[in-house]
Amino acid sequence: MVEPESVDANPFIAWRRKIDEAGAMVAKPWRRYRASVFQGYLIGAVVVFLILAVLAHTVAYFTFDVTITREVQEFNAGWFDGLMRALSWIGFAPQVYGISFLILLFLYASGLKQEAVITFASGVGISVLGFAIKLVVDRPRPSADLVNVISQLRDYSFPSGHVLYFTAFFGFLVFLVYTLLKNSWWRTLLMVVLGGMVALIGLSRIYEGQHWASDVLAAYLLGSVWLALSVYVYRWGKPSNALPED
Repeated sequence: MVEPESVDANPFIAWRRKIDEAGAMVAKPWRRYRASVFQGYLIGAVVVFLILAVLAHTVAYFTFDVTITREVQEFNAGWFDGLMRALSWIGFAPQVYGISFLILLFLYASGLKQEAVITFASGVGISVLGFAIKLVVDRPRPSADLVNVISQLRDYSFPSGHVLYFTAFFGFLVFLVYTLLKNSWWRTLLMVVLGGMVALIGLSRIYEGQHWASDVLAAYLLGSVWLALSVYVYRWGKPSNALPED
């Protein structure tokens, strides 16, 4: 009678065990490294945002603002024009309120009450903060004699309110989709759609001539910091929240 091969005698299992042990040893230092890099980014984002805010308060626009806007506006294919206009349209009232309300209602009705509260607070908080900064910086909108302005807005330009809201609100939805849903094609689709909205809204605001590139950059920086704060508050209130298994 042949005795079953022991686990230790199996070279493949022994090899896998060594790999797992090595991975466990590397995981903790790697997590610390990633945390340090992320913290460095947050500090850098705040510093760069403050520098841009001070400069934007003293000058109406930078030379690169005009150059970037003109380059973006030269690409006027029909599908691109429609996409840019649609994204900006979503960010204006009243449609942004209606879309946000439906999303929050869906989260709440699905039993994700804490998620609905944090998502709501993230969107409202960044909107209030952005409005206050606009008043302090007092930067005028792009002028029609410099670039093509689809429609002239009356409020201030720095930072972009659309980009702030999309980054904080829809960015937090990307986080929720990634952490709460298991790996599937529709989770991937949701992340691509929501992430694409966040990534392209800045380009849309430049294309429509309603914000300078520096307004958009500053909004992404501040919005990402606010998003990180929202994620931290969410995880602090729900420490058991874990990533789904792939």
